[in-house]
Amino acid sequence: MCCESNMRFLLLYATQKGQAKAIAEEIWQQAGAHGLEADIHCISEMDKYDLETEKDPVVIVISTTGTGDPPDTARKFVKKIHDKTLPPDHFAHLQYGLLGLGDSEYMFFCNGGKTVDRRLQELGAQHFYDTGLADDCVGLELVVDPWIDGLWLALKEALQSKKEKETMNNAVDAVPSSLSTASHAVHELKLSSEVQNLKLEDEGAARGSGILSQKLDDINLVAPARDIEPSLVHSVPPVSQSALNIPALSPEYIEVEFQGTQGENPHLSSLISEGTTFEVPVTKAVQLTREDAIKTALLLELDIADTAFEYQPGDAFCVLCPNNVSEVEELLHILRLSEKRDDFVCVKVKQSTKKKGASRPQHIPERSTLKFILTWCLEIRAIPKKTFLRALVECTSDAGEKRRLQELCSRQGASDYTRFIRDSNVCLLDLLHAFPSCKPSLSLLIEHLPKLQARSYSVSSSNLYQPGRLCFVFNVVEFPAGPSRPVSRKGVCTGWLAELVAPLLHPIKNSLDTKGESPSTEEISIFPRPNNAFHLPADPSVPLIMVGPGTGISPFIGFLQHRQKLREQHTDWEFGETWLFFGCRHQDRDYLFKQLQCFLENETLTHLKVCFSRDSSTAEVAPPKYVQDILRLCAKEVARVLLKERGYFYVCGDKKHMADAVSDAIVDILSMEMETDRLEAMKVLAMLREAKRYLQDVWS
Repeated sequence: MCCESNMRFLLLYATQKGQAKAIAEEIWQQAGAHGLEADIHCISEMDKYDLETEKDPVVIVISTTGTGDPPDTARKFVKKIHDKTLPPDHFAHLQYGLLGLGDSEYMFFCNGGKTVDRRLQELGAQHFYDTGLADDCVGLELVVDPWIDGLWLALKEALQSKKEKETMNNAVDAVPSSLSTASHAVHELKLSSEVQNLKLEDEGAARGSGILSQKLDDINLVAPARDIEPSLVHSVPPVSQSALNIPALSPEYIEVEFQGTQGENPHLSSLISEGTTFEVPVTKAVQLTREDAIKTALLLELDIADTAFEYQPGDAFCVLCPNNVSEVEELLHILRLSEKRDDFVCVKVKQSTKKKGASRPQHIPERSTLKFILTWCLEIRAIPKKTFLRALVECTSDAGEKRRLQELCSRQGASDYTRFIRDSNVCLLDLLHAFPSCKPSLSLLIEHLPKLQARSYSVSSSNLYQPGRLCFVFNVVEFPAGPSRPVSRKGVCTGWLAELVAPLLHPIKNSLDTKGESPSTEEISIFPRPNNAFHLPADPSVPLIMVGPGTGISPFIGFLQHRQKLREQHTDWEFGETWLFFGCRHQDRDYLFKQLQCFLENETLTHLKVCFSRDSSTAEVAPPKYVQDILRLCAKEVARVLLKERGYFYVCGDKKHMADAVSDAIVDILSMEMETDRLEAMKVLAMLREAKRYLQDVWS
């Protein structure tokens, strides 16, 4: 049932992978329980709302993508509000609250939301509610849940304030002489509304349309023994003895129809919206690490000669990858759909759904086989969100399992959710093994599992040096078994690629299978993801420093190959000095590119500094272990390149354990060499970032 129009607010979301949309839908679902009506739209649907004439409060949920960009769905909106001809009071009438989503592992945390927030403020818009910045690194729900809890009172106050202004204006227009009486009446109305707000909050909690209160005596449970440790499937007091606040149940909106085995699956290119995909053969695979190395690093070479694929050194590209075959089969078995794996499924929206604006997810074809959906469309490894856990409760028959799932999605079980699901990288299969009475439907999986994302990799080659070839380097990701996950797993894409190129890596081992024939050429689907900044300086005379331990060296191989070719082709050009700082665990096990010496010999590379963190040393003075340590030893040269010669500084690799440490080292170096305090040094580093002379390509 719709609420009165005077309790309406506009709800906009800008999403890249579906997080912001899911949170906005949660707000929309809860709104009714608080006597409010949310008018929800994707921020890209600018024909369905108009901020320039909007009178009601606006709530915006926006994520961040890439290295701090607003999501693709917000690009047109951001461009529109950054029109320099807009006056500073353009949005003076607008009241809004903004929830930004981001990951503090990355430098420009929540920058998508901050960009929109800052610009709306510059154009005169006013906050009716404080901006929330949720961090996916520690758990979005730690900010999202309390932010939503506080939103309702703020919205009611904003709507009441709007109503008071309208009442005041009407009173002034009708009876100018009775201004004081009107003011007194409005004051009484405001006090009354505050009492009513409190009553609404209490009634809303009791009704549970938005939040359910689950009492312990609703189900019969045997109290766990005192010595039992909490786990994915077991809780201990106080959680096990608490009444629970759990999310509202999302309305079902998808229905599926099985239609036999006749037909063809859609082409993989139809699954992406980023542009053209290219099917290219893998022509070479090399294991760069020794068998006894802690991580396995592979280099793959792709043949792009017969395609229109273009790239520059420093760019990235994306690989379309499938889910693991055995995991798909296991899921089919648990869902009791193994016999229907090759049946075509028609996916459509339920006509009777209560979900507003429901539509078939864009990443799900209207018609394809069940196996295609589970293999290429759904991220079955995704960490289940609390709304998904809430839906799984309804599919679970065992009372104890049902209660534990309720705990894991509840407010009271937030720390258990973080510990046993989020931090343990638990996926749907893990849950279905842990809670065997849980039997979700296919339609529920389509509703709650996100899109299987293409995986991004840095280019490790130069088209100038190797025409028609594209190389990239990656570690085969390993997820060890643990209490919440009984089996070890490899990364979705890296595990698939490693299996795919095994015949190229071990031709002798596979020769018996191929009876002397050369291994078959495997193809993968890729699409470009250009990097707007992480490129060589346009002026080759500018010096550069590259820091890339482990596979972080990948883009710098392309840099050096490109620079070598330019030196060969343009002998009259002046080239700046080049520094490379590389590190790994063991010199004899995972020194990925020992041919770096060749770049030194032909003077493409001026300085090569390496370190090995796990190798023992008998030297009196211990050698540096990490790249940040070698940087400090070269402090004067680093400061000279950055400050006097206006050089460029590049960092590639792990964000949490390396890039932040390198940033701290640079602050220390600048502070020492400039003879100033750390604050001033941090300002200089910020200026280098702003000038695009301190550049990062990092991952968590």
